Amino acid sequence: MYQMIAQLDAGSKMPEHRHPQEQIVHVLQGRMRLIVDGKPHELSTGNSFYLASNVPHGVETIDAARVLDTFSPPREEYLAIDEANRQRV
Repeated sequence: MYQMIAQLDAGSKMPEHRHPQEQIVHVLQGRMRLIVDGKPHELSTGNSFYLASNVPHGVETIDAARVLDTFSPPREEYLAIDEANRQRV
C-alpha cells in the first residue's frame, strides 16, 4: 500500500481518470465532490470512499481540503517522485 496526503485548493478540479490500483479517499478536513463513474458524491471531514480498480473518477473541491489517499498496490509514479525527492536531500 501507499499513502499520501494531498492539499487541495477550494475550487480546484482533477479531471476524470482511472488507474489499476484500488484507492481509499479519506477527507481529513474540508469538502469535496468525488465524481465516480459520472455520479457525484459529496464528502466532508471524516468521510471516506472506496474506489475499485479502474473505476473512472474525478474531483471538484468545494472548500479547501486535506485528503489522505491510500493506494493498493502502490502507484509507481508516486514512488518515483518520492525517490527523486530523497535524492535531492
